[in-house]
Amino acid sequence: MVAFESGEHRRNGLHHRVYRDLRESSDLSAQPVILTIKKVCDAYATLKANIRAGNLGPKGSRRRNKAESKPISFREDAAQAFDDRCLSWNTDARTVSIWTTAGRLKGIGFVCSEGAAKMIADHRRDESDLVIRDGSWYLFATCDIPAPPVTQPTDWLGVDLGIANIATTSDGQVMSGRRLERHRKRMRALTAKLQAKKTKNAKRRLKAIKRREQRFATDTNHCISKTLVQTAERTSRGIALEDLTGIRERAKAKHDQRYRLHSWAFAQLGAFVQHKAERAGVAVVHVDPRNTSRQCSACWHTHKANRVDQATFACRACGMTMHADDGGTSRPKAGGGSRNIRHRAADAWQRGAVNRPSAA
Repeated sequence: MVAFESGEHRRNGLHHRVYRDLRESSDLSAQPVILTIKKVCDAYATLKANIRAGNLGPKGSRRRNKAESKPISFREDAAQAFDDRCLSWNTDARTVSIWTTAGRLKGIGFVCSEGAAKMIADHRRDESDLVIRDGSWYLFATCDIPAPPVTQPTDWLGVDLGIANIATTSDGQVMSGRRLERHRKRMRALTAKLQAKKTKNAKRRLKAIKRREQRFATDTNHCISKTLVQTAERTSRGIALEDLTGIRERAKAKHDQRYRLHSWAFAQLGAFVQHKAERAGVAVVHVDPRNTSRQCSACWHTHKANRVDQATFACRACGMTMHADDGGTSRPKAGGGSRNIRHRAADAWQRGAVNRPSAA
């Protein structure tokens, strides 16, 4: 409340205003009070960033006015950050010691894989986040792993992202979204059926399958991103992706297709590719996606009519026909979206108009 009423959102300024009062009015020790102040300042910094980016609408909009008219509040089960003074790890014994308002709790066990334990022991840095999700507790550790230097690519692997086909490469490899779409339809039907029953067993089952669709989509994106990075690393190429920022606002979809559009986890897939590529030293560029599926990669003729339907490309200038996303593997690769992305990547890399991964 002090931060909202005074407008003081800087850590040092808010610290001088509330630190002494918090210590006197609560049982919190010094470090938890400092972390509490930091959490409030970080929340207001996030709010300001969302306002500047236009994520809450223009000035005067209902959503933005609602966000600016009241102080930021936190849920009881919200994630809480702990530094090394409040939480310590013992990876050999698989235990943590954590400060709580009831005192320090020692010897709390945690489970993880051998690889994750070694990574935490060797590379963990700064704060750890304690999160409760669906009744289970999780500790998120931040690990700072040195990335290898980025290898100069000899060529580019163009990747066309979509809904029907999640990823299509310039090599002609199609990673279909059919299996994911079937899973989503099955989960939607099951959820609707259980919600209609309104029994205790139905509610228990709904709780058990919560987030299952999300986990399935995340696993699919992990598998696809791993395949893309391994292919690029094996062939000494970089990865070219479309810059799809704001695609949900720009794309026009019919009412029955909006669920598919908003379930499309392209941003997550791009983040997975970027992360895995940095670990492997593979270059990644993002190119302008406009007309990539309407342009012929043989004669460069661009026209809306070139895209016959979702799966078919037919150039009105040179007559080449093929799959709209790739160029096929048994015929000349002229006109696929991924092929055009590959060509644009080379120009973008040479101009230096992209953010190249850091080798630090």
